[in-house]
Amino acid sequence: MGIERKASWLATVGLLGMVGASLGCRSKPAPRPIPEVAVQTVLPERAVLTTELPGRTSAFLIAEIRPQVNGLILQRLFQEGSNVQAGSTLFQIDPAPYQAALDQANAALAVAESGLPSIHSRAERLKSLVKIHAVGEQDAEEAEAAYQKAIASVAAAKAAADAARINLTNTPIKAPISGRTGMSSVTVGALVTAYQPMALVTVQQLDPIYVDVTQSSSDLLKLRRSLEGGKLKSGHESARKAKLLLEDGTPYPLEGKLQFRDVTVDPSTGAVTLRLVFPNPKHVLLPGMFVRATLEDGVDDQALLVMQQGVTRDTKGNAVALVLDKSDKVEQRILVVDRAIGDKWLVTGGLAAGDRVIVEGLQKIRPGLTVKAVPYAPQAQGGAPAVGAQPSAQKK
Repeated sequence: MGIERKASWLATVGLLGMVGASLGCRSKPAPRPIPEVAVQTVLPERAVLTTELPGRTSAFLIAEIRPQVNGLILQRLFQEGSNVQAGSTLFQIDPAPYQAALDQANAALAVAESGLPSIHSRAERLKSLVKIHAVGEQDAEEAEAAYQKAIASVAAAKAAADAARINLTNTPIKAPISGRTGMSSVTVGALVTAYQPMALVTVQQLDPIYVDVTQSSSDLLKLRRSLEGGKLKSGHESARKAKLLLEDGTPYPLEGKLQFRDVTVDPSTGAVTLRLVFPNPKHVLLPGMFVRATLEDGVDDQALLVMQQGVTRDTKGNAVALVLDKSDKVEQRILVVDRAIGDKWLVTGGLAAGDRVIVEGLQKIRPGLTVKAVPYAPQAQGGAPAVGAQPSAQKK
């Protein structure tokens, strides 16, 4: 019995020890590890601000070819869709009627000129006889009038001959500009009329080519205020440069430039048209294509750029970021975001130079929590430097 009582007593002591150890663990919980986050220190950078605008291409020069005389088309001297040079013949109208009209006009001119010398001699002779009173003054005046009428007849015959010659020279229909032809609306044997509404063919010059884009008048006023207020600096010649994205999203390899801004705002859209000019040697751009043009607005030497992954939106749609204070405590800031530049946001309010914005580890933290900060290294994590912004030296 003694041995059994001793074993029971030892078991009871062991059980009490385990309960005590368990209670001791609950009364003293292990401290939680401090979360580690990656931060970006916001410093002023030099950023080139751009605007992307939608638009369509249009031909640099357009010539709608119409006949200037009536007649039958004898020949079509070009291939549809081919390039033609200025002055090359596109169509040939039957010249026979106009050649006959020119011959007739030349004959009438010759008749009028042949009678002019005799009429002139008679008028001069009667003028001299009037001085010796051999003939009456009325006869001399009638002879002079006949001479002036003959001169007018010669002039009219010359004008008729010139008109007939012009009509004959218009029977070959020539290209007024160099460019590419479209579809022909007539074939050989068709009857055409002078200055008809329907064009025979359209010739378009595609190199260079226009790109017409639209920009809202409010954005234009905002840009002007930024330039006048000194927030942005004009890029001078670079401010006139433009780049292009094609319909499928691929960049156009050649750079264009801004030619002019229209002076009229479209009342239906509230937008202003901007005309850009792009070289198009391979005719990649065709009239009517939808494109997106990127224009340089200016340069901001003190831009604050924040990684986009460090900026979120609250329930009201405001841009917010988590920022560390001097004691590494998390606080939330509401930001004013202007635009995206590459993989960063241009922030115009809510941050100051030197602020540390949390860009990684956001899921593990909340405002008011103390964290451990490490510098964000985008290159080490496969990130890419911001597009369109070049970091400048830190202000001293």
